[in-house]
Amino acid sequence: MDTPRAMELISIRASLELKERRLISNNGKSQSRQRELHRFFCMQGGDTDASYAKNSEATACAIALSKPLLRESIASMKLHVGELSIRIADLGCATGYNTISTIEFVVESLRKRYEEELNHVPEFEAFFSDLPSNDFNSLFQLLLLPPFDISQRPYYVAGVPGSFYGRLFPSRKLHLTVSLNSLHWLSRIPEPVMDRKSAAWNRGRVWIDGAKEEVVDAFAKQSAEDLERFLRCRMDETVEGGVLFLLMAGRPSSQRPENQLNDEDTRTKHPFTIIDQAWEDLVKEGSIEEETRDTFNIPAYMRSTEEVKKAFVKCKGFEIRSIEYLKLIENSKERLEDWVEDPGSYGRAKTNLAQAGLRPLIEAHLGMMFTEKLFKKFEKRVSEDLSLIQSTCFYGLIVVSAIRK
Repeated sequence: MDTPRAMELISIRASLELKERRLISNNGKSQSRQRELHRFFCMQGGDTDASYAKNSEATACAIALSKPLLRESIASMKLHVGELSIRIADLGCATGYNTISTIEFVVESLRKRYEEELNHVPEFEAFFSDLPSNDFNSLFQLLLLPPFDISQRPYYVAGVPGSFYGRLFPSRKLHLTVSLNSLHWLSRIPEPVMDRKSAAWNRGRVWIDGAKEEVVDAFAKQSAEDLERFLRCRMDETVEGGVLFLLMAGRPSSQRPENQLNDEDTRTKHPFTIIDQAWEDLVKEGSIEEETRDTFNIPAYMRSTEEVKKAFVKCKGFEIRSIEYLKLIENSKERLEDWVEDPGSYGRAKTNLAQAGLRPLIEAHLGMMFTEKLFKKFEKRVSEDLSLIQSTCFYGLIVVSAIRK
């Protein structure tokens, strides 16, 4: 028999669910939040199991894969004689060790070149930039821990909150800028996609892979505008001969925009595909209305190498020195073998990865309680489908090194 305390808890939970249902049924507010991504979009902060800091191994692997190209860019970079300080920025830095280790690599590589070639080492300034909602506190706390001892750090540090789709620095301020694994995120959801009367209304799904032509075209147009705006801002901020190094999720030019992912296995296993299915689960069980799902869209677009080249041509301020398409396998063979033995651990790991990148965005739309439900659906799907563990998922990457003219 239920105790009074248990009944009270059930009543409280029901009341909270009712409030959240009312909150997420207000589609006008949901659409407004989707348009104003810069106000709340960020990677999951803190140091919990679902934080970005603890789920950025794939990002670290992508950076490691691109590091030889970054090394080449630094080796061929013009050394700026007479400069008292060299200024470096990481745009879309998020939190965790990836951004700090990248800055450390850049500073050490440049320091070595100045010492060997000019017998003079300038000071270095490092700017960590991301949206104001980013967990800068956790990021800068890492700088107080080994191996980033503040007393031994050979550069000065500052945080720069703001969108990289706008100006962040004074004119001709930066000597080297990196943006790693961030540019596939768009500045906003395209207006036609949020209009129920538009042919681009993305009904029945939360992301664009395999979507109808009008939806894909709207995202492609937004993506082109965003990248052109990004490059114009960097053109103004970068000194002549400065380096712009970009690593972003992408696709080969042979694939049409509606085919955002590499192959069927990748599509089936990709977190965006599974989260789309988890939303459908919530709709089917009656937890949320269809329109609540339809007013949410993942603000991501995987550009092709040709789309990236086109944006640089329009900008006219940079010369592309190299551009490559790379493929990153999701996990090692050894790790997959471990997960086959324990599918539950794979489900938790995959769910934490998805939460690290998407939870703040989804929670702003659904509220905490229904967001928890959504990721429980996600975990259940992953844990119960052994074919997901056994299939191979590749992430497409585009790496660009460019010089300011």
